[in-house]
Amino acid sequence: MEPTLLCVLLLLNTHINSGHSEDDDGVAKAVLTIHPNSSQIFSGESVTLRCDIQGGGVTDWEYRWLTPSPDQCPQKEHECIIGAAEFSHSGDYSCLGSHQQQDSKWSDAVRLTVTPLPKATLTVEPNPVFPGETVTLMCSVGSDSSWSYKWYKDRNDNVVSQSVRHTITGDTLTISGSTVNEGPYWCQGKRESRPTSSSISDPVTITVNALPVASVSVSPQGLLYSGETVSLQCVIPDYTDWTYYWSRDNQHLPSQTSKVINITIPITLTGQTGQTGQYRCEGLRTDRPQRSIPSDDITISVTALAKAKLTVEPNPVFPGETVTLTCSTRSYSSWNYQWYKDRNDNVVSQSGYSNIRVSHTISRAAESDQGRYWCEGNRVSRPTSSLPSDPVTLTVKDYQPKTTLTSDKENIFTGDSVTLSCTVESSGWKFYWYRHRPDSTPVTTTSGYSYTLSWVSVSDGGQYWCRAGRGDPVYYTLYSDPVQINITERPVAVLILQPYWTQIFRGETVTMRCDIQGGGDTDWDYRWYKNSRLFSHFNTKPEHRISPVYRSNSDSYTCEGVKGNKLSKTSEAVKLTVSDQPQPVLSISPQWLNPGDLVTLSCEVDKTSTGWRFSWYRTVPYRAGLPSLSDKSYSLQPLSDNVTSEDSYTLIPAGATPTGGYVCRAGRGDPVYDTLYSQPQCLWSGDLQPSVSLTVNPNTTQHFTSKSLSLSCEEKGNSTGWRLKRYTETSWPSQCPSTWRSITESTCTITSLDTWYSGVFWCETGSGEYSNAVNITVNAGDVILESPVHPVTEGDSVTLTCTFRYQETNPKLKADFYKDGVLIKNETTGEMTIPTVSKSDEGFYKCKSDEGESPESWVTVRVSPVVSPGSSTSVLVGVVVGLVVAGVLLVILLVLLWRYQNRKGSCFNRIFWPPQPQSTNQDPQQDQGSTQGQAPDTVYTHLQHGDTNIYDTINPSDNNDNDAAGASAAGPSHVTYAQIQLKKLDKKKKEKRDYLKENPVYSEVKTGKATAAAGHFDVTYAEVELQKKVKAKKKREIPIPPKAESVYSLVKPYTAPAAGPVDVTYAEVDLQKKAKAKKKREAATPPEADSVYSPLKPRSCPSP
Repeated sequence: MEPTLLCVLLLLNTHINSGHSEDDDGVAKAVLTIHPNSSQIFSGESVTLRCDIQGGGVTDWEYRWLTPSPDQCPQKEHECIIGAAEFSHSGDYSCLGSHQQQDSKWSDAVRLTVTPLPKATLTVEPNPVFPGETVTLMCSVGSDSSWSYKWYKDRNDNVVSQSVRHTITGDTLTISGSTVNEGPYWCQGKRESRPTSSSISDPVTITVNALPVASVSVSPQGLLYSGETVSLQCVIPDYTDWTYYWSRDNQHLPSQTSKVINITIPITLTGQTGQTGQYRCEGLRTDRPQRSIPSDDITISVTALAKAKLTVEPNPVFPGETVTLTCSTRSYSSWNYQWYKDRNDNVVSQSGYSNIRVSHTISRAAESDQGRYWCEGNRVSRPTSSLPSDPVTLTVKDYQPKTTLTSDKENIFTGDSVTLSCTVESSGWKFYWYRHRPDSTPVTTTSGYSYTLSWVSVSDGGQYWCRAGRGDPVYYTLYSDPVQINITERPVAVLILQPYWTQIFRGETVTMRCDIQGGGDTDWDYRWYKNSRLFSHFNTKPEHRISPVYRSNSDSYTCEGVKGNKLSKTSEAVKLTVSDQPQPVLSISPQWLNPGDLVTLSCEVDKTSTGWRFSWYRTVPYRAGLPSLSDKSYSLQPLSDNVTSEDSYTLIPAGATPTGGYVCRAGRGDPVYDTLYSQPQCLWSGDLQPSVSLTVNPNTTQHFTSKSLSLSCEEKGNSTGWRLKRYTETSWPSQCPSTWRSITESTCTITSLDTWYSGVFWCETGSGEYSNAVNITVNAGDVILESPVHPVTEGDSVTLTCTFRYQETNPKLKADFYKDGVLIKNETTGEMTIPTVSKSDEGFYKCKSDEGESPESWVTVRVSPVVSPGSSTSVLVGVVVGLVVAGVLLVILLVLLWRYQNRKGSCFNRIFWPPQPQSTNQDPQQDQGSTQGQAPDTVYTHLQHGDTNIYDTINPSDNNDNDAAGASAAGPSHVTYAQIQLKKLDKKKKEKRDYLKENPVYSEVKTGKATAAAGHFDVTYAEVELQKKVKAKKKREIPIPPKAESVYSLVKPYTAPAAGPVDVTYAEVDLQKKAKAKKKREAATPPEADSVYSPLKPRSCPSP
């Protein structure tokens, strides 16, 4: 059973493998079909070839294709699709199927023929076209009428549709109103049957040609004149057979149809110029183009005829003058002129006239030549004539004219200008100018009627005449009457600056005065100039005040006087320089005070400024109501005699030491202008004070940086409220800063010194008391000099120590000691001792070692209060000698006074005390008491005997205890010595000796104004007159005394007692030899004194 089944299956398999489709021999065959089912294919059509296998019973065949060109159909696919047939696709196509190892038979070949599409044809009528014409486009595909058409413009996808300008009807597209080139256009046919479309036609561009443009030409060219005929021609290029259409001012001229028209311009005698119209033309014709573009408007402008101009020179004329008539036109040349008089037909004949074509000359005019004249021009070329000129009337006078001479000024200054004017009727004259005499040669001749004398001098003054002349030959007028010109020297303006200071400061008042020198009367007005620019036009006052002045007022100023039309000379420029408000600089010398020293305060303002008065102040704790520093740290208390004219002020210490701060200020002018206050300066004293002293620990003036320092105010009395102060080069006094770690207000401890702590330290109370001052130097180097802080006394022992910063490494420092820069000693121990110090040891000390050099320190030595025997003896001897000399001089003075009194035979009162008020109800003690509290004034007593004046001294008090006490209570006293003249008579008076000139010699004068408890005193020199004997002449004449010869010597001030300020003035004493009387007892005139001033040495006044 199983073998039988297996055999059946094998037979079945063999049958299957033998093929799917079979033809007669049982082999499968390929069948090729085409769609569309036509062997003729139009280019661009889509074609599908399909290969089917018949027989074989297999579906998964692979296919092979045979094509006209390789790769035209995809292998193994049963369909071949040609999307757009081309001519290269024409040819035979066949296919077969393959399945495993068997192939079907090839299909029958199918021939494919590709035929081109029919092409559309596009025609245009007309082309080219003219603007505004209609264009017709027609499209056709062969003779077949089954086509419809699509239209394109510019590009393939731009289909033309119906619009206002485009009309589509079947195969026709109509375009209306073309103005510019259009296109390209093309068309394509479409239909239902194959082929469904035609190929696109060739593109066609519509060309629009411009219409011809008409233009108008004018003949003649150039300017057109009234009366001329103008031809206008219409020109249209390229075409003929035109009919012309003319218009004027947009109005049609129906009568004008020809190409050329003629226009006649009317004649206007008024000579007006203007337009006669705007013309244009265009053309019309029956053929294309049927019209032209109209021409541009042509404006016909009429130019007036040139008008002749007649000039008559001169006119009017005088009998015998020559007259010239000149005719001219403003344009063109080659004119000939015709002359007329009184009427149009009266042409001037040549009789009596000379014709020079453009002018007529009438010689020696007479009254018959008077009348109306005009002229007219003629020429060959256009324009051929001119308009006649306006008529001119010629007037002939019957007399000879006379000139009139005037002057704009009669009295003028040198340097001014004066203009003379010579007037005469009519014009055209030249003027002749005469000086001193009219029949002389003219000074000058001018074409104008004026003659100006510039920058005149005195010699230009005098009488002037003029006359006029014109024509050829010259016709002269009569002479004018004379005019007198008076010239004087110009006054000079002098600008004076009041006050006359070369340097002016902002805020001051300045007055400028303009004085006119040599100006005669005073009725001047004034002009003021700043940097040559007028800033005050009219001022009746000679002064210009600027108050206050500012820096903007700085400039050069001038002035001048104005009187009517006359000016003075401008003044010389005065330079006004305005600076900012000055601040004076105060200096104090010496700044460290020694007992008995004079201290000079010097206040310096700007060195170029003058006229200052100086005010002096001392700083005190701030008080309301007193002037103060800007930070109100101190107030300013005026010193006695606060205001001085000198820039220095001398302090004469007495009583309490005048240490502290000082300030100065300067002022000048009226009202007073003040400077700023100066920066304060200090006056210090190293001497210990009774109320408080400043102690320093360590007790030396020099200290190392980073070390500590303690300063303390030690009170000795009841003074309270002491504050420690300091002064450095960069800082005005300040209190102990909190950074110093002050223990109390009167003690400061600096834990770590720095160099900027160097300065002067002192103690000060709120009431203005001061302690001694200490100068502390902080050194950043390695060596300092330990020296006494306070002054040392003569006779004491002083030790100076040269100290090394790191003393423990070098305890005994070898050092060199210097005084005032000179080496004085070498010490191996680092110390130098002066066992008995003296005033000569005072000075600057420093030391040097291998470790470095110390700063300098000042060592002050004070004189011991105990006087040595030697010095006491010398003082005693000086006092005794002084008393003896004074006694001798007093005796001589008394004897001379007694002899003089006896010679005069009269007595006089010598008053040494001021007159006391008489009172019968008070005793002397009461009278004395009544004058207490008053400051007695010093006066001179006039002692008179005959013609002789004797002045004696009035002393307010004697030097005794009671008087001293009284003077102290009474305040300042003034001592003035009297002038005493003692004269002897001359025996004879010889020839007068030449004593008329004085020969004074002055020595240095030191004036001190002491500020102390006692006040101040002034010291001046005394005048002592010594005369030599002058002999009288034989004849008993009254001799004339010679003038005095003065010699001034040095006066040294002395310290006044505590009784108060004393003003000391030395006496003038006249010592004369006796002049013998003449034989006849005539009164002898005493001679004048020869004065000699001797040095007077002051004495010390005992204390009360």
